[in-house]
Parts: sequence; structure tokens; C-alpha cells
Amino acid sequence: MVRSGRTIPRQPPRRSGGRRVMSDPRILLVDDDPAVRSAIAFALETEGFEVATYASAEAALAWAPLSGDACMILDHRLPGMDGLTLLRDLRARGIATPAILITTNPDARLRGLVAQAGAALLEKPLFGNALAATIRSLSAPASSSAP
Repeated sequence: MVRSGRTIPRQPPRRSGGRRVMSDPRILLVDDDPAVRSAIAFALETEGFEVATYASAEAALAWAPLSGDACMILDHRLPGMDGLTLLRDLRARGIATPAILITTNPDARLRGLVAQAGAALLEKPLFGNALAATIRSLSAPASSSAP
């Protein structure tokens, strides 16, 4: 939650009758830079998304209910486990939630690895509504091409 330019640490989601109490769509954001995390969360919240923020891959794995999210936004350069390793770990656990890896100056090798992991890659700095547009395109139900 962002208030007065300060990021308040997220707690595990509250539950009511065993179900999460939150609006849709929900975004899981993992970035170690508090200013970036706060700015992205604020921008997405103004677009109507609910955003759960985490400062590390390990914190996200420990606290985040990783199923039922509309999208995951993962910084690549995290201390400890990096964003791509987190994404691979989640995919190995069967979590197919759409994902976006964000980073600066991605090389061709990283672009290929991100594509192999089934994720989108956006380069920082993020401009305009590129992130929200990517989330919406990844989260949109596939249209049927029935005759």
C-alpha cells in the first residue's frame, strides 16, 4: 500500500471463509528498489489494479498466494534469487500466471531466456501506459476463432 510517498509493508492477504478478500485484477510486483516499487504500485493502482508488493523473490515466495493473480511483474536484478530464477521456480511449481520481467539494458540472451519462460520483457524506464497495456494484453482471455 502506498501512502504519502511511503511504501507500507504488505501483509499476507486477509481471508474470509477461506477465500481471499480483494478486488480483481490483482498484480504481484517484486522489485527491491523501494522508489521503483512504490511508483509502479501507484501507477497501477491509478489504472484500477490491486497491487501486492514484495522487496525480494524470497519474500514473494514466503507470503504471496501465487495462484489467482492476474499478472506477476518481476524485476530481473533482485538480490538473492533474481527475477528470471523466480519465474522458472514458479513455472516448475505449475504456476502459469502471466508474467512480465522488467530490467534495464536486456541483451539478446536474456530476451531469449525470458521468451522461453513464457513471459514478456519490458525495459526500464517504463514509459506511459506500457506496463498497464502489457498487463491487460497478457490477462485478456483468448478470443475464440469459431466459424
